[in-house]
Amino acid sequence: MSEAYTKPEGILSLQTIAMPADTNWSGDVFGGWIVSQMDLAGAIHAERFSRGRCATISINQMTFLVPVKVGFVISCYTKILKVGNTSIQMQIEVWDSHDDSRAPIRITEGVFTFVAVDVQRQQTSDS
Repeated sequence: MSEAYTKPEGILSLQTIAMPADTNWSGDVFGGWIVSQMDLAGAIHAERFSRGRCATISINQMTFLVPVKVGFVISCYTKILKVGNTSIQMQIEVWDSHDDSRAPIRITEGVFTFVAVDVQRQQTSDS
């Protein structure tokens, strides 16, 4: 996933702005906040795809490439990599697009797995 490229892969699933309340003790946006945005974006895509409730079962890979600063407009792009009987594996990229004077910057990437669940939160078919 870490090969050099200059535009996001997948569909835009979530966009938000990093706020002062999202920072760690060093003044950078807390990594856990980024992960939660990625999880939300992946869940949105997984639930649209499966037409039902989904739950995150694993984060298979996660790479933080660039620190996120307050004011960054982060865009989460999602791309389905693999569909199983009850699971969806998804690539999720986070890009910063707050500065129109330069190209967007890929700041974080990961691979998440979601599983389809029913109303009792039991694993079910994703189709």
